[in-house]
Amino acid sequence: QVQLVESGGGLVQAGGSLRLSCVASGNIYSIPVMRWYRQAPGKQRELVAAITSGSSTTYADSVTGRFTISRENAKNTVYLQMNSLKPNDTAVYYCNADIRVSADNGFNYWGQGTQVTVSS
Repeated sequence: QVQLVESGGGLVQAGGSLRLSCVASGNIYSIPVMRWYRQAPGKQRELVAAITSGSSTTYADSVTGRFTISRENAKNTVYLQMNSLKPNDTAVYYCNADIRVSADNGFNYWGQGTQVTVSS
């Protein structure tokens, strides 16, 4: 079984910072891509950032320059450093990953989510 477990959410004032972490565990052969999504109340889930095993990154326009995604391949861990937080960053943040359980078999997995609340 494969699990993704997020941590690091919480309540912060506007302009503050938070660092989210997500650890993948279980029967893992490799993790080609790890992502962070978020979903605000009443809105669709949106991609925030993604990173490949080779550390190529992509960001949503709304977070470019404020958020940084990184990963430690040896620890099967992805991070999201969030700076200059705004009230409209408030959402549940979800970790997502494409995980190969063998050389020729893989699946997409989701974490349970962690709440980030930014007060004005």
